Amino acid sequence: MRNENNKVYLKFPAITENERIARMMAAAFLSGLNPTIEEMDDVKTAVSEAVTNSIIHAYEEEAEKEKCQVEVWYIKRGREIEIEVRDQGKGIEDVKQAMEPLFTTKPKEERSGMGFSFMKAFMDQVEVTSALGKGTKVVMKKTIGKQEV
Repeated sequence: MRNENNKVYLKFPAITENERIARMMAAAFLSGLNPTIEEMDDVKTAVSEAVTNSIIHAYEEEAEKEKCQVEVWYIKRGREIEIEVRDQGKGIEDVKQAMEPLFTTKPKEERSGMGFSFMKAFMDQVEVTSALGKGTKVVMKKTIGKQEV
């Protein structure tokens, strides 16, 4: 009998090239649930957005990014996948405002302000908690194989 529950932890420096590692880990972790291509793409995109937000927004200085960490938990409970992305960066002043479509604190860097909107569109549930000076935690959940039920 295969284990229906599993948890994997990944921690890496907050540098852009590591986003793809978090994305590929999500794909590998999810593969055991035999997801559709759409489900796989949805989860990988949501993970990419959450990790990119941590890398771009949590840590301001480039030198700081190499020392600071992003943590990702991949959790499976039956057919539900939960992915938690955490940083210990500057935090989000107004989470509700940050989650509005097109809101960005970095317009000069051509950021679209759609990160949280994509996460909410591709996952069943997204919860964001943040404290100024302490960091941000994004918890995303999705049930895989809903179309089979």
